[in-house]
Amino acid sequence: MIFNNITILDENFAAQEDMYVAVKDEKIAYIGKERPDGYYGRCYDGRGKLLMPAFYNSHGHSPMSLMRGYGENMALQDWLSKRIFPFEEKLTGEAVYWGTMLSMAESARFGIVSTTDMYYFLDDMAAAVSKAGMKSNLSRGIVQFDDSNPWEMVSMAEMKKAFEKYHNSCGGKIKIDMCIHGEYTSKPETVKAVAEYAKAVGGNMHIHISETQSEHLDCKERHGKTPVRYFADLGAWDVPATAAHCVWIEGEDFDILKEKNVTVASNPASNLKLASGVCNVPELLRKGVNVAIGTDSVASNNNLNFFEEMKLFAMTSKMMYKDPTAVTPVETLRAATVNGARGQGRFDCGLVKEGFKADLIVLDIDKPYMSPVHSLATNLVYSAVGTDVELTMADGEILYENGEYKKLDIEATMFNAQKATTAILKAL
Repeated sequence: MIFNNITILDENFAAQEDMYVAVKDEKIAYIGKERPDGYYGRCYDGRGKLLMPAFYNSHGHSPMSLMRGYGENMALQDWLSKRIFPFEEKLTGEAVYWGTMLSMAESARFGIVSTTDMYYFLDDMAAAVSKAGMKSNLSRGIVQFDDSNPWEMVSMAEMKKAFEKYHNSCGGKIKIDMCIHGEYTSKPETVKAVAEYAKAVGGNMHIHISETQSEHLDCKERHGKTPVRYFADLGAWDVPATAAHCVWIEGEDFDILKEKNVTVASNPASNLKLASGVCNVPELLRKGVNVAIGTDSVASNNNLNFFEEMKLFAMTSKMMYKDPTAVTPVETLRAATVNGARGQGRFDCGLVKEGFKADLIVLDIDKPYMSPVHSLATNLVYSAVGTDVELTMADGEILYENGEYKKLDIEATMFNAQKATTAILKAL
């Protein structure tokens, strides 16, 4: 496929007009001002359009699309204990499949091609991701409240089985990460066991960190250290890792995250909605930490609109830390794209660059609210909306274009997701 006369965001996130971009064998084969020689298949008229990197959602719980709007106006712990956990107890593999499919459809619509996902029923999640043609770093959330041998838990066996069965499957689109749900939902022995396994097999780690003030302070009371230090001492950061939220991190936490090359997944919409707080993105960026953007689940968001997420990511830092210069549009775009890809271990993704995977989106930028253009990056972060996405492509394959899903049946997906939700609500 070749995009003709299209504006692009180049690898430095600068706008380049009237460009040709050719896609071949899953990758970006050519970028230039002149039409390349050779046949690349379909020609796409790019006048009035923008080609940019697709988005990488660095923290999500995709099956929780079934709980969109189910627990409202509640603090995190009440939300979890009174609404989410009871609903989740009734989940089936089929329900998880359709919930994941619904999130994959929504992701493709808004330009997300890959999600760092934490949940369970990984067989069903992997089947949905594969069917939708998407990418995902799936992880089985490990929770343990007793002192039993971690390897006697069903969840640990499921984690190991998933890694052996799915890691780097679907041509590398599906990866399996290891996961501790959080400090407050696990034991030190569990953390050590999961960290040792991740190190032994060369896997990534995914953990909730300091999402709420009480979580952060309770950890300090229990262990005499912050969650970041606690997990560092147990070896969790000795492998590539994603630390989700990091709203209440402090002091040496920033240096530890930098030293260990941990990716921080900031989730501004969810953190605001649950009144958890605002991640100190400016300080993380000053320290050189790889900061990415996540949506969390749509049960606490309530959508996967990444343009909305980018705007909040930039604006909340300015307000919270009283600095209008904090977090620039380019820093925001990098967090939404290449930083997220790197956090997933996808080092040839996230940029419009020759040789990189063709994970691309096309936006209609011929809109009144996108004009005039003093800075295209600024307009993308503060003016664009999710429905500007006209085409979403992963590894050179079009997944969504102008209302049409190429890999999934959207009517069946919405019908079956609603059917699964209704069945669970009746069972509660």
